[in-house]
Amino acid sequence: MNESKTSQLDSFDSQIIDILSENGRLPVTELAKRIGISKSPCQVRLKRLQEDGYILGFKAVVNHSKLSREHVAFAEVRLSDTREEALDAFNAAIENVAEIEQCYLIAGSFDYLLKVRTSDISSYRKVLAESISRLPYIANTSTYVSMQTIKD
Repeated sequence: MNESKTSQLDSFDSQIIDILSENGRLPVTELAKRIGISKSPCQVRLKRLQEDGYILGFKAVVNHSKLSREHVAFAEVRLSDTREEALDAFNAAIENVAEIEQCYLIAGSFDYLLKVRTSDISSYRKVLAESISRLPYIANTSTYVSMQTIKD
């Protein structure tokens, strides 16, 4: 986000973003009431925040334990090649691995950090062996298993 766009946000816009970050399903009438403006200007602001790319979308907060997907592992990935075409190939390939919930390109001693969600450690080992390790340009991986989520 460029700085000139950020400076265009006023306190109402910031409040809308903060409130919807906590509860994206809040009705516009309640949102307007919380920030102290009427419904119509609130709707206009919300639409502008979406059009300008400040709000990218809304999604459900999922209960992963009910879906048997409560096992979280973080995988450090080192690539054998970090030229742009290798990064592009890796980036495209991770889109096809459903268990990879998040992926970050890292500046440091490894290249990517993956958040992988499965039902248990056995399932993770299978995803690591059959999917992650077969991604293009993988040199090696290291895994860290989460024992508890403190803040998500």
